[in-house]
Order: sequence, then C-alpha cells, then structure tokens
Amino acid sequence: MKNETVDARGIRRKLGLNQQQFWSRIGVTQSGGSRYESGRNIPRPVQQLLRLVYVEQIDISKIRRDDWEVVEYLKSNDSELFKSLKKAAKAKPKKG
Repeated sequence: MKNETVDARGIRRKLGLNQQQFWSRIGVTQSGGSRYESGRNIPRPVQQLLRLVYVEQIDISKIRRDDWEVVEYLKSNDSELFKSLKKAAKAKPKKG
C-alpha cells in the first residue's frame, strides 16, 4: 500500500455523504472525522481503513479474523496457490 494520504474530504464530498455517514463506516466519530478533514494528521490505521473502504471498496463488515488468517497462511506457506487463487478470483465475473 502506498504511503500517500487519502483525501477523505474529497472522497466524502464526491460520494455525497455527510460526515456522520462517511466516518461511521470506519468507526470514527463525526467530530473526529471533522478534525481530520480540517487538517489534523490522520493516523496510518485510519488512512488504511479509508483506502480499503472508499478506494478499494471493500466491505470491512464482512471480513472475519479466520478469513484473514487463511489469506496470511496461504501467502506465507503456499504463495503459488495464493497467486493462482487471486488470479482466478479477479477473472471471475462480478455479480450485479
């Protein structure tokens, strides 16, 4: 993941969300989000959540610890299988 800062205010405005709607999806209060949008440094974990939810469009409410553990296991113990599964998942047509 790149180290660049996510433009939270820009993303929020583009999506047409108010601060409460936008920030609550990643567990940040409206007042905390307002401070970030006003120039306060956004901690790296919050930046990563912003990127996952609003740039990568991942529904973090559906990610479970055991899912993450399987991914980490595959990455470190069978990287070829991990790459193969990742490629297959990307090639799969999206439902919609």
